[in-house]
Amino acid sequence: MKYIILTLLALCTTVVFAQQKTISQATITTKTTIVSLEEDDYTVAPPPPSAEGAEVRIMRFGGDGETKSVTQIKNNLIKTVINNEINITTTIRDNDKKITTTLMQMNGSTTGFYATDEDQEKMRKQMDSLMQSRRENGPVAESIITPTTDVVYIDESKKIAGMQCKKAILITTRKNKTDSNMVWYCSDFKVQGVTSTGGIAGFGGRATQVAGLEKLNGFPMQYETMMNRGRKMIVEVTKIDIEKEVKDKEFDIPKDVELKAMKDMQQMGGGRGTFQIRVGG
Repeated sequence: MKYIILTLLALCTTVVFAQQKTISQATITTKTTIVSLEEDDYTVAPPPPSAEGAEVRIMRFGGDGETKSVTQIKNNLIKTVINNEINITTTIRDNDKKITTTLMQMNGSTTGFYATDEDQEKMRKQMDSLMQSRRENGPVAESIITPTTDVVYIDESKKIAGMQCKKAILITTRKNKTDSNMVWYCSDFKVQGVTSTGGIAGFGGRATQVAGLEKLNGFPMQYETMMNRGRKMIVEVTKIDIEKEVKDKEFDIPKDVELKAMKDMQQMGGGRGTFQIRVGG
């Protein structure tokens, strides 16, 4: 009898692990919607200079409304194309080389730049330092604090893009502040090299607005989060295709586009400029 029970337990364990697979090739269409929950009388003020007195140059993406993105994954290559009323933005991520290339097409011309993981980490630290310098003798900037996230699984389910999904709540704590975000995820699979699609990740950032998505027991298909200025962001996968082959040429960078290093673009304006990208206003 003991042998039979152990055998059954082994079979059950095998079934659990066999149910969830890691997808290394897929095409995922995602809709990101940003809405204002309160009257917005916000006017854009010129940013203050950095701690070194450098002028801060800002490139803004997105705002209220709906944006659709298409993400293609093939092994360690990830490509996301965002087509909106203003421009077409394409990001190509090479997880082997640890480099992200961004192409922005606007008014018939294309601008391209790239950043290594090391460069992005340096820029992040510079931004944290800039934010902290604005708070003289004040509290530590939230972006510097490493958040902790707990996942609470809820016994609810629904279909999203034809996939059976389950509900979870992500509870994130930063210092003395706690936030919660609702997530619907598919427990059948995870995607290689991709935590989620849409949202801020769709604009070229490897990180996403919601902390802890990587802890989910599956792939996030829909989630909600609050942004600054009383805005709410809703991200939803509308279509996912894991059967159609993704061609290698999809990740080719056009040869007629001149690529510049993001760290060099920081020095626009005679070496005194700081380059920023802001999403959602």
